[in-house]
Amino acid sequence: MTCKVKSRFVIVILIGLAACASAPPVVEEGAGGAQDAPIGIFVTGHGWHTGIVVPAADIQARLPALQARFGDTPYLEFGWGDKDFYQADEITAGLAIKAVLWPTEAVMHVVAVPADVRAYFPHSEIYRLCLPPARYAALLDFIVSSFRRADHNTPFPVDTGIYGDSHFYEATGRYTLFNTCNTWTAKGLKSAGFDISTAFKATASSVMAYLRGMGE
Repeated sequence: MTCKVKSRFVIVILIGLAACASAPPVVEEGAGGAQDAPIGIFVTGHGWHTGIVVPAADIQARLPALQARFGDTPYLEFGWGDKDFYQADEITAGLAIKAVLWPTEAVMHVVAVPADVRAYFPHSEIYRLCLPPARYAALLDFIVSSFRRADHNTPFPVDTGIYGDSHFYEATGRYTLFNTCNTWTAKGLKSAGFDISTAFKATASSVMAYLRGMGE
């Protein structure tokens, strides 16, 4: 294989991987009352992984199966990621390479979180953000669209989660080098109206750096 052919082959692969980054897509902001009180959400940074925490009742109204599973918990944390890597008891080089170099199935990780979010995640970097109703609704739409569902609002459960009271569910989209768990969080923030680029947010540090910069 010549260098020119190899180059074309690599370009085709990269274009294909980039195309996978469109799912789940960013959600456009809808209409909302300007005078309504803002709603608080949280972004959690757990080292290599980031997540989004929202009031449980609002998302459970859209996905009643989460009410049946988690009950009246104050908050739910959501994370999206590679199916095998995310659920693995032990992270291996093979799992990491597979997740990065080849489009793989994804899962949603859902965790019941008490009222004191920061106390529940004492070793994580956490930011609280207040959203107007329309931006908050768009974020909820994005999270709901990240679940693969049997019908309009019933997600497919996979297995128990990796910490706390948690569970995995089948997700939309494919995990790739260009569409990681942290890209998903960036898409959520973009859906919520934040001026964040989703193109180069493959790492947790890149997402948290954006949030740190908001306070400067």
